[in-house]
Amino acid sequence: MTTHSIVDVLASHHFTRTMSPANRTRLAEAAQLFEASPGEYLSREGDPAQAFFLIESGNVEIGTDLDEPRSSAILRVGAGDVVGWSWLMSPYRWEFDARAVNTVNGIRFDAEWLRNQCECDHDLGFQLTKQLLEVVSRRLAATRMHRPEHIH
Repeated sequence: MTTHSIVDVLASHHFTRTMSPANRTRLAEAAQLFEASPGEYLSREGDPAQAFFLIESGNVEIGTDLDEPRSSAILRVGAGDVVGWSWLMSPYRWEFDARAVNTVNGIRFDAEWLRNQCECDHDLGFQLTKQLLEVVSRRLAATRMHRPEHIH
């Protein structure tokens, strides 16, 4: 996928569509396409948070100890949503497990690159932080109500 095509994807993705075209173009320069197979982990609680994921298709369950037989996901996210905000806050360790329920496709960003961009460009940093706070707020509300969140 070309940078131009990724800019188009970012323009339509729920998380990035309200960002300025300049910020979407900057993000597209470092975007990497990814695919996760069913059962594959995007994050493991306690591991270094080295990425940020925009989900284009498929579903990801988020919770703790997801590999334990009696565990259950706190929530499930899908197309148009994101996985990960731990990359932004020191000590940059995942707070939860995130595991693909089915085949998941999307865009991956390197966490260190994103942090550097946020430090160098406060407008980009503000836009990313504002969007992430909206995600955190929605997820806290969904968790409080004990229902899975589905955002499209």
